[in-house]
Amino acid sequence: MDYLDLPALTRAAGTVRLPGSKSISNRMLLLAALAQGETEIRDLLDSDDTRVMLDALRKLGVGVAAIADAPRDRVAAMGGNAYRITGCGGAFPGKEGDLFMGNAGTAIRPLTAALALSGGHYRLSGVARMHERPIGDLVDGLRQIGADVRYAGKEGFPPLDIHPASVRLAAPIRVRGDVSSQFLTALLMALPLAGETAVIEMTTELISKPYIEITLNLMAHFCVTVEREGWQRFTIRGGQRYVSPGIVHVEGDASGASYFLAAGAIGGGPVRVEGVGRGSIQGDVKFADALAVMGARIEMGENWIEASSPEDGKLKSFDLDLNHIPDAAMTLAIAALFADGPCRLRNIASWRVKETDRITAMTTELRKLGASVEEGADYLVVAPPVASSAVSPVPTFSAGAAIDTYDDHRMAMCFSLAALGGVPVRINDPKCVAKTFPDYFERFGRIAAPVIAIDGPSASGKGTVAQRVAETLGFHFLDSGALYRLTALAAIRAGVALDDEAGVAGVAATLPAEFPGERILLAGADVTEAIRAEDIGVGASKVAALPAVRTALLERQRAYRRLPGLVADGRDMGSVVFPEAPAKVFLTASAEARAERRHKQLIGKGMPANMRPLLQDILQELRERDARDAARSVAPLKQGEDAELVDTTPLGIDEAVAAVLDIVRRRLPQ
Repeated sequence: MDYLDLPALTRAAGTVRLPGSKSISNRMLLLAALAQGETEIRDLLDSDDTRVMLDALRKLGVGVAAIADAPRDRVAAMGGNAYRITGCGGAFPGKEGDLFMGNAGTAIRPLTAALALSGGHYRLSGVARMHERPIGDLVDGLRQIGADVRYAGKEGFPPLDIHPASVRLAAPIRVRGDVSSQFLTALLMALPLAGETAVIEMTTELISKPYIEITLNLMAHFCVTVEREGWQRFTIRGGQRYVSPGIVHVEGDASGASYFLAAGAIGGGPVRVEGVGRGSIQGDVKFADALAVMGARIEMGENWIEASSPEDGKLKSFDLDLNHIPDAAMTLAIAALFADGPCRLRNIASWRVKETDRITAMTTELRKLGASVEEGADYLVVAPPVASSAVSPVPTFSAGAAIDTYDDHRMAMCFSLAALGGVPVRINDPKCVAKTFPDYFERFGRIAAPVIAIDGPSASGKGTVAQRVAETLGFHFLDSGALYRLTALAAIRAGVALDDEAGVAGVAATLPAEFPGERILLAGADVTEAIRAEDIGVGASKVAALPAVRTALLERQRAYRRLPGLVADGRDMGSVVFPEAPAKVFLTASAEARAERRHKQLIGKGMPANMRPLLQDILQELRERDARDAARSVAPLKQGEDAELVDTTPLGIDEAVAAVLDIVRRRLPQ
């Protein structure tokens, strides 16, 4: 898509499993390639940047094999991959290669250093923006030890030509650390290949220290330790070599977590991210501390973090040094739009040499939303849009802004949060998020898309009404009542026994069901009538009794929450599946009215009179079912305290739809 239009949003709540960390993924891939032995990397991020690294390793002769059906860490990434890397035990076996590195700084910089010590001839290039991103400090450091690294274009920038050379480690390598910490990371990861003791001394203040902590932690995991004196001097003793630790898991992406945590702080919450937490090795988890400074309520476990708005709903202004979380700090610039005063982001000079000049880009795009922005060499001051009135302190955003993203994934993800200001926002070139988070907007929709939950007793007309409401609003529609039948049908077609709990749960977890108009599709095929067959009904009862299937379908139902919104029809929609839904309706009618409607429905479908149950029998069946549903020990059928009642006994379909839409417009004025 050339652009993505986000609707006006006001609420965010839910749970997100994070993709794997880009920083950890590419470091692990390189270390595994250089190590002795085979390494199985699970939950690896699937993105443009990791694909670039995988392609480069293959061209360099490293064994790279995807692993199907590898187990995943219980709290780690969604959609991650598993790979088996056969390490080369030192320098790369391929001694010649043209490597295209896209715009992946976490790939080109460490590879440059490792290739400079591999004794081959290599050419590294990337997209146009990569050729504008500095690499001179790294090249200067490598040349100090005799490496032959030449510029194939502009001095100090890629593309690069690397030639075989003998390296000498007699003196410390002196390198700057005030442009990018990736230069130090590259040297640290490559120098064990030399086999001698190596010393690195910083000539400037080191920025982004938490990223160096990640590097040191992962090197130790692969059996190479680094001694450091503060952040000024690093020593790698000779004789160490990388050894595979066997199986490793990639943590969730802490930088990616920032968008969802900020959404919780802005949009009420709670929003929980799974895959990072108190036990994370990533410095960007400290983004949660910055939200706490703004007054957000933060809770944290070993592998999860949760954020909610302040008790009074107002985020506080801040003045923070953000050198330690440069990527996540971008999200704070958007959170500043919702603060009670100007916010100062300091010590962010590294933004200027990222995928774009992020300081200038952020300044330009924030102003489109009505913010006042002061741009400095290494800082931003963001003043939120002026409040609409003294009575209403909510900032008034400029509606319908079209945000340019500069082929920068973080610009696209950051500015999606602006829609929580209650105004529609257009994101230009949304596909740029593929660099690190390919399905970001789907995941954002899972916590921010408005949900209209329609519940009620059997035959109350909720399915028909919900479908019509969804069509009127242009929302997605979920017929939850069909899911167990669909699961039974899909399992039978896949040859999975209906008493195979794990097998059926696997079918349910990825059930390819859609509900366009009045049809029900399974993997694109119309099964509206097929799921009504008697054997499928019996099968549905069987699979519904399996706990793992019910758990899988709970998550599957939540996955239908997508932008611009969802109308969810069925039992427990507002109480169990979407308890945070801003609009909840309990649709009911007298048992007599419901029995008569069902009787007419059977007649309308052409059922012969001698096969139709009597009206009185239908009435008795509905009363018995109502009693069973109300007596359930788990989630009994009843009107929720926050659900509005619509009694359709005296109403036709059009009137019932109008009554529900009236509730929706009051609950969701945007």
